[in-house]
Amino acid sequence: MKLYGLTAQERIKSKKDFEHIYQSGTTILSYDKKIKAIFIVEKYSLQPGVKIAIAISRKVGSAVWRNRFKRLIRESYRLNKVGLVNSCLEKKQTAKIVFSTSILNQKNSRILKLNNIMPGMQDIMERIKSGI
Repeated sequence: MKLYGLTAQERIKSKKDFEHIYQSGTTILSYDKKIKAIFIVEKYSLQPGVKIAIAISRKVGSAVWRNRFKRLIRESYRLNKVGLVNSCLEKKQTAKIVFSTSILNQKNSRILKLNNIMPGMQDIMERIKSGI
């Protein structure tokens, strides 16, 4: 696994995983309530680590805006994942996280920048790490 990469093994792809996370996962909001994360931690996993996905409704904005949001979420996760991944590897756990918008939409924040997304992502990842 690359230190700052995001490989295919680190992504949630199956419908079964999404349903499991949505049904029994824990929801947290960033301190600024811009980003929401639903996560689940599986203890004593055969393949410890972190898996992520980004889910955004069509109602929040145009395809261009939604794709930009997804790129920024992936980039901010990729730059800040080291502590969370190391914590999961030490404890032999798998954390599965689905990120989405909470109050962000195209009408109230037309232009998205990494500076606006990064603090909320750092807050969520620290809270997940402390909860593991």
